[in-house]
Amino acid sequence: MATEPAAPRPLSFLKAADLRGLARLGVEGVVGVADLVEAMHHTIASRPGVVGAGPVGKTSGVTGFIYGAVRGTTRVIGKGLDLVLAAVPRATGSPSPRREAFIAALNGVWGDHLAATGNPLAIPMSLRVGGHPYAKALKEPAGKLVVLVHGLAMNDLQWQRRGHDHGQALARDLGFTPVYLHYNSGRHVSENGREFAALLDDLIASWPVPVRELVIVGHSMGGLVARSACLAGAGQRWRAVLTKLVFLGTPHHGAPHERGGRRLDVFLGLSPYVAPFARLGKTRSAGITDLRFGNVQDADWQHRERHAQAHDDRVPSPLPRGVRCYVVAAMRSADPGVASGAGDGLVPLASALGDHPVAAMSLKVPKPYRLVVTSANHWDLLDRADVYAKLREWLETR
Repeated sequence: MATEPAAPRPLSFLKAADLRGLARLGVEGVVGVADLVEAMHHTIASRPGVVGAGPVGKTSGVTGFIYGAVRGTTRVIGKGLDLVLAAVPRATGSPSPRREAFIAALNGVWGDHLAATGNPLAIPMSLRVGGHPYAKALKEPAGKLVVLVHGLAMNDLQWQRRGHDHGQALARDLGFTPVYLHYNSGRHVSENGREFAALLDDLIASWPVPVRELVIVGHSMGGLVARSACLAGAGQRWRAVLTKLVFLGTPHHGAPHERGGRRLDVFLGLSPYVAPFARLGKTRSAGITDLRFGNVQDADWQHRERHAQAHDDRVPSPLPRGVRCYVVAAMRSADPGVASGAGDGLVPLASALGDHPVAAMSLKVPKPYRLVVTSANHWDLLDRADVYAKLREWLETR
């Protein structure tokens, strides 16, 4: 008699060592909830007005003791669990696409926190091929390199979509050797840009054959990281061989969804009775808040609390001189004549094209170096035939 197959276990694709990082997040979550409940308790007991600032401090007396005991006990249990799980050996072997996608999503949302707390789930930046260190995966390295940089909450394996990979196709058609950046997209773009620049310098220095040409292709946030690397790496060896940059759906001037998140923070902060919940909205990562206006330099965020950037006061960050830069934007509409504010569902058309009403902020990409595809969303840029055809045309042009 046939039996039904067993239902797949949730998160069964994770490695045993991943449990340590998840346990830490769980402990921090319990402590965070205790802080939230205590803040609400303190506010209600203080009886402030419906609108305005809430009371300062925490609960006191027996109530304060109870909340403190909950936090203390949770932390003790968490430390014990962390010690036990630290002994679990790290698994080796081929990367699981499901695990890589799950870890990448966690890093996109909480990556700065994971890195700051030393959580083992934080992704260390590396250059890979097929999910493995590039030096071990290279077979026949060429003197033409293309480095592909993924977007927010994604990973290097996700350049493969519906049987197509821009990097592999460029290797087949134009003789490029593709290498893929894998990074924690929850960190600030400028932090990732500096580290990426250093990795590129090491890559050029250690490449088995002389590098004649370096091209970078960035999807979404990856384009901002590439621009940031160009600013941070001015004068480094790799900049001398960088010939072209291609941006696929990059929010050069921000994405409206993150601005909506900032408006929610402001709304929740209007009343002391709901202000504690604003903490939940502010847990989104530094990488996400950088997408509000398209921050690429430290100066774009360092002078303020990052959730408080209400206006676009970035420092102008022009495209690198001597490098041909190309932009690809997508529109969900089939009609190319719709309003310019339309886009791919995440990034407005003008932002992806680098256009800005302030001349100093506009990237001024020439028309021949632009492509707008219709009836496409943000992720279709990874595998659309017309996008690849234009990418190939641009990269084979001298």
